[in-house]
Amino acid sequence: MTRRNARCCSGGTLIEVMLAVALTAVTALALIATQLWIARHANATAARERAVFVADSIVEAMRAPGASGFDATQWQARVASILPKGEASVSVQAAGMSSARVTWTALREARRSGEVIDVPDSCGDITAAPGMSCSAIAFAK
Repeated sequence: MTRRNARCCSGGTLIEVMLAVALTAVTALALIATQLWIARHANATAARERAVFVADSIVEAMRAPGASGFDATQWQARVASILPKGEASVSVQAAGMSSARVTWTALREARRSGEVIDVPDSCGDITAAPGMSCSAIAFAK
């Protein structure tokens, strides 16, 4: 009788172990994908933070008493050193308003086939080119 009971129940534990291994593998892959997503977006957030700091510095330099104006070469060199293909500009608008703008190449997520292209970021009075991100700060002189 002992031999008969062992034969009828064989393989049940093997299926349970295979399911447990498959579930563990899927969970591990999901955790890895989540970590990669977090790292990618953390880098994008850090770049945006650096761009806002530069735009704020430009605004402070422009608003300082006795400021000689926007020195484009100085700020272009600073922006290019901290952001990929970074560019800085100041645009003067009506009624004494101006805006400091910093643009840079952004890491975009890969598109799937059939998906709509990412809408470019709005950057004050202009729209950033595709593949570029932008930060702008308006100020009164």
